Amino acid sequence: MVARAKFLFDQDFAPGANPAEKPIAPEEHALQLAEAESKGFRDGFAAAEKEGLAVAAQRNATAFEHIADGLDRAARGLAEIERRIETEAVELASAIARKLAPELISREPFAEISALAADCIKQLLHAPHIVVRVNEALHETAKTQLEEVARTRGFDGRLVVVAEPAIAPGDCKIEWADGGVVRNAAETDLAIGKAIEHYLGARQNAALPELGDVR
Repeated sequence: MVARAKFLFDQDFAPGANPAEKPIAPEEHALQLAEAESKGFRDGFAAAEKEGLAVAAQRNATAFEHIADGLDRAARGLAEIERRIETEAVELASAIARKLAPELISREPFAEISALAADCIKQLLHAPHIVVRVNEALHETAKTQLEEVARTRGFDGRLVVVAEPAIAPGDCKIEWADGGVVRNAAETDLAIGKAIEHYLGARQNAALPELGDVR
């Protein structure tokens, strides 16, 4: 009598099934499912973290750009403030000098004349003659003091001091055989004013391309 084969409930009889493969136990299936879920969670977390880092990096880059732009604007603003302060300082110094100069001349009208004449005499010790033209109100003072200056300096020539009503107090003209020099406070003040305007204008033109749109 031929023995009948036992029916195995754990064998898969589906078409194409490998009889050698054993079915997965419920516990093992649950374990694999848990591992797959864990891996999916880890992969998803890593992807989210990577995306978050990229977004944070982009935000940081944008923030740094804003900071750099703000610093650049601040630097340009400071340059403009510095230029304005310099302009105001120069204008203030000029105004003070122009205010003080007439006061000093009125108190010591001969001081500048004496200094200029003494320097000329020092350089012209062997000149045949020197002529000094001053305001008529200062003629006597200038004659006496300049003759003393010429004597102490060892001037060999002839010193002539001439009164000129058209010359302002504090101004003078000094002439010698082949040259001369003029002290004119009004013309000097005008030249200083033009020089200051030229300097400030040049400074402003040089600063404008750097300042840009300062707000």
